[in-house]
Order: sequence, then structure tokens, then C-alpha cells
Amino acid sequence: MSRDPGLQPERTNLAWNRTALASAACALLLINAAARHGWILAIAPAVCTAGVAVTLVLLGRHRHLATTRPLVLLLVGALVTLACLSAVPLVLHG
Repeated sequence: MSRDPGLQPERTNLAWNRTALASAACALLLINAAARHGWILAIAPAVCTAGVAVTLVLLGRHRHLATTRPLVLLLVGALVTLACLSAVPLVLHG
């Protein structure tokens, strides 16, 4: 008896793509803030967030990597943490 996956794979792919799109939008906003204020430190969170977006797009295309390679998910978590920590000075300085 074959398994009928239904629409679950499509919904999962759309979720990965939505998250990647949101991450790319955040990266663009950070780049805009860096260009407007001329802060060299604003580039670090933008690069980390763009890295998250690229990684999520690749994970959306190859979902099996998320379950078979926990290091890939660790990379995403590390990039998100690094982006958040490097954005703290931007938030504190307005």
C-alpha cells in the first residue's frame, strides 16, 4: 500500500519559502538602515540575515537535509543568533 502524502509536502515547501522571504526582507531593511546611517556595524546583521535567507531557500528545495543533517539546522540557528546579537547595538543607538 502506497502512502498518499496529500498536500503536506507542498505546504512544507511554502512554509520554508515564506520564512526565507521574511528573512530576505529583514536583510533588505538592515541594508537600508546601514546605507542611511553609514554604520559599518549594520552590515553584520544584514549579512547574517541574508545568509539565513539563502540557507532557508536551500532547505526548502532539499527538505531531506533538515532531517538528515542536524548541522544544517544548527547553522541556521547560529546565523539567527548572530544576527540578533549583532543588531543589539543598532537598536540601542536608535
